[in-house]
Amino acid sequence: MTRAGAKLQATFPRLAQAATKTAVFVRGPRPKVDLADPRPLLDVDWTVRGRRYFVPIESMVMRRTQPFTKPWVFAIIVVAYIIGLAFLSKTQSFDTPADSFIGCTSSYWRRNDDCGLDGEGCGGVPDNSTGPETFDYRCPAQCDNVILQNFRTVGNEQVAFVPLVVGGGDAEETYRGDSFICAAAIQAGVISSSKGGCFSLELVANHTNFAPRNENGLASLGFPTIFPLGFRFTGGSSISNCEDIRNQVLAFNVIMSALLFFLFRPHGLAVFWSLVCIGFWHVTLFSQPRSSPPSLSFGFGTFLPTLFICYAFWRLAFRFTLPVFLHKAPLEAAVWYLGPFWVGVLFNLTFDRIPISRLVASDISQRAGGVASLVIMIIVLATCVITQVIVIRKTGWLPHYLKWYIIGGLVLMVLALLPNLQLRIHHYIFAMVFLPGTAFPTRLSAIFQGVLLGMFLNGAAAFGYDSILQTAAELLRDATLGSEIPEFLTTAANFNSTLPLIEQTLRWAPLPDNSTWDGFSLLVDDVERYVGPAMEFSLALFDPLLPHFFRLALTSSGVSGDFTMPATLWPNGTWVDPLEGAT
Repeated sequence: MTRAGAKLQATFPRLAQAATKTAVFVRGPRPKVDLADPRPLLDVDWTVRGRRYFVPIESMVMRRTQPFTKPWVFAIIVVAYIIGLAFLSKTQSFDTPADSFIGCTSSYWRRNDDCGLDGEGCGGVPDNSTGPETFDYRCPAQCDNVILQNFRTVGNEQVAFVPLVVGGGDAEETYRGDSFICAAAIQAGVISSSKGGCFSLELVANHTNFAPRNENGLASLGFPTIFPLGFRFTGGSSISNCEDIRNQVLAFNVIMSALLFFLFRPHGLAVFWSLVCIGFWHVTLFSQPRSSPPSLSFGFGTFLPTLFICYAFWRLAFRFTLPVFLHKAPLEAAVWYLGPFWVGVLFNLTFDRIPISRLVASDISQRAGGVASLVIMIIVLATCVITQVIVIRKTGWLPHYLKWYIIGGLVLMVLALLPNLQLRIHHYIFAMVFLPGTAFPTRLSAIFQGVLLGMFLNGAAAFGYDSILQTAAELLRDATLGSEIPEFLTTAANFNSTLPLIEQTLRWAPLPDNSTWDGFSLLVDDVERYVGPAMEFSLALFDPLLPHFFRLALTSSGVSGDFTMPATLWPNGTWVDPLEGAT
């Protein structure tokens, strides 16, 4: 005992005794011990009333499949799998013209003033003088799961956390131009959510009254006034090879990964690398490609660093667990690893219903149920961590892991305190943090390794290695900026409803003093109709028989800040002031 320790014990004997007991408890057994290999559950060996019942299911399967475990059999299967995957990928993405693909959020019109004055930046009003323009497109599967992550204003309504679909409820099924085209096609029954598909649509100019619709699991908003651009689906398409086969490929990959455990049973390292490659390329090419068709350059650019990181996973965790189960209980290993692994690989689907898209404060508080979901996630995570801590302590390795996790925690604390940057724990980072703590031959460790490896591969393949530190602007996406907003001088109190609309003028307050703002942007019915320094706008050109919605923003060098909430003018002359807030 050191002199300082002796002095502490003499001064605070109870505290020193408690600290010593805690240190001994945390340290665990000395010398360190190895956990016993798990006994195969499917090798049933029961003794009932003196009679022994022995059913060696695992041993029997291993004995019967022994001829398939030769290395040359596995080598042939690998070559055949790569060739088969190439043909499946070609069928999925490369037999269709690249310019026919659109994404799940593709639309003809953008938010607020992003299309410019009178929508000229989005093509303006279609010229249908010689007949409607027709286009053929192909949509991927599962577009009904792609939602708005921030509030979007449509008329006097705000919508978020659903696919943006406006209209479709009239006799001709006309959708507003800013609708997500693929989600609208699913609602209209032109394509299916599970298989995607191809279709033709025609552009419509200056359609009035986009009626709401609720069909095929999607509900659209209504918009009771005129909009410069709409579209209608016109039926079949000239494009071939339109079906999205990601579900069939998923079944193929699940079967192949199961055969690795059941039938071929190569060395644990070979199984590990097989899972890494199968999971990564399934996400890259099929379940969550970054673009359509998928970019192979992005895929290979991410694949190399992924291999290096996964080698660290093998050295730190998998080599202590996977081979033990694989060579003693392959059927059981398949259950513990493959189920969680595919849950993690399909992270975009399996965790889709949790109302948290990113672990940042703004996202958690914005969506209903976000805080409750976070609390549940913390409880589940804490339970898993405590379970692993108990296992690690039994081996005597707890001080070693505590040291490195404390160092990592301090590093994260320093990063979180850096100015003008926000700490963001992506799910691939989450997997990297917790995988080293699973390096023990227990069933729970196998489950954790499966789901964490799948999560890592999903994050890396689908999004790349996004920074752990990001600026507020990078996290903003299309949310409001928090900027100043102007004030309408036309209000319900002073609006003269007896004047015809041709004589009405909309007015607003001047620019704030000592500010960098130099003008205004006015949206009328969600289309920018004025940009400049004036403080009034004539309503003479607008239809008095339709409702109209007005939003105003300050601009600086042509770049707008946040818009006001919509003010509404109804056909009966009723003016409704905008609510507080920004859009």
